[in-house]
Amino acid sequence: MKLSILLSLICFGAFAQEKNYVTTQMSIDEEIQGTLLSPKKQNNTPLAVLIAGSGPTDRDGNQAHLKNNSLKYLAEGLAKKEISVFRYDKRIIAQMNKGTVQEDKVTFEDGVNDALLVINYFKKKYKNIIIIGHSEGALIGILAAQKTPVSKLISISGAGSNSATLIEEQIKKNAPQLKEEAQRVLNLLKKGEQVENISPYLAPVFRKSVQPYLISWFKYDPTKEIAKMKIPVFIIQGTNDLQVEKKEAQLLKEAQPKAQLLFVEGMNHILKEVKTIEENQQSYLNPDLPTSPKLIEAIAQFIKK
Repeated sequence: MKLSILLSLICFGAFAQEKNYVTTQMSIDEEIQGTLLSPKKQNNTPLAVLIAGSGPTDRDGNQAHLKNNSLKYLAEGLAKKEISVFRYDKRIIAQMNKGTVQEDKVTFEDGVNDALLVINYFKKKYKNIIIIGHSEGALIGILAAQKTPVSKLISISGAGSNSATLIEEQIKKNAPQLKEEAQRVLNLLKKGEQVENISPYLAPVFRKSVQPYLISWFKYDPTKEIAKMKIPVFIIQGTNDLQVEKKEAQLLKEAQPKAQLLFVEGMNHILKEVKTIEENQQSYLNPDLPTSPKLIEAIAQFIKK
């Protein structure tokens, strides 16, 4: 009797955990690889395209030594709510694997063009496409939405200030002795001029090979760009984000008054709910900590309404 009950529980558990979506690995081109999650009941489901943040970030939201699975869990959470989701590795991931990275050739617009490539790839199958951009990916999403029709735009942890301003603020805060040198370099880069002589202490940020990217990035003010949006916009910011302050979301909201704004209580930059600074820092290395359920629910409601 006890054995039969145990077997029943095991069978029930396996059934309860059965996924209601299908996972498909896809290649958009030779260097853009991604994962599509599609609900098994496909009745004109919307498609959310996830755009990752800065750096060599993969489809799951991970970097080499920072595995947190933030975008993986976000995608799976939305798929469980019968929303198709495509997430993809940034192009630099494939280039790093092949040893073909040319840092001095990379521009901010490359990320926008890759997002457009992905979106346009799916347009034949999906009529309702939503862009979800995280961190730097939020600005990429905004620019992509200006170039190809999409249904809605979601910005998660996106900055409202120009990236040059944010870099300057970070240097003033963490290395005030370098602020004057940083201002000099930033002023030249904002003019589109490359800088030859840079302090060794600032080289990791302003090295010659990354300057073309910075120059192209500094051209865009997120508030000016989001103000151009004519589609429904959802601005989301976590209250425990150590990288992007709440004021950045407020700047975006002021620029796009019709947008919906949500502060997710306790959520940090990588979409996890934490309470202490120690928990916050440790979450960047915890691939098992789930993405905020409140975030997933809010996004699903916005997409479906």
